[in-house]
Amino acid sequence: MMPHTSNDPLHGITLEAMVNTLVGHFGWDELGKRININCFNSDPSVKSSLKFLRRTPWARKEVETLYLSVISVNSPWGKLGAGAQHK
Repeated sequence: MMPHTSNDPLHGITLEAMVNTLVGHFGWDELGKRININCFNSDPSVKSSLKFLRRTPWARKEVETLYLSVISVNSPWGKLGAGAQHK
């Protein structure tokens, strides 16, 4: 029996990891410009952002979309994404 593999590029990636990656890549100022939500613009923190994003599906979707664009550009294997293993 073959193990189940997910085609979802976000499988196993936590929302916290996405936010930390985006903040590390863009910084809070640029992230707030790209996704204009108060938790990124007004006294930003990972904790407050996670609280808001977990309760707001449209904002979480924007974060996921931006995260996927960042990892696809930065991945040495193209669109495999962060944490993927090259075979």
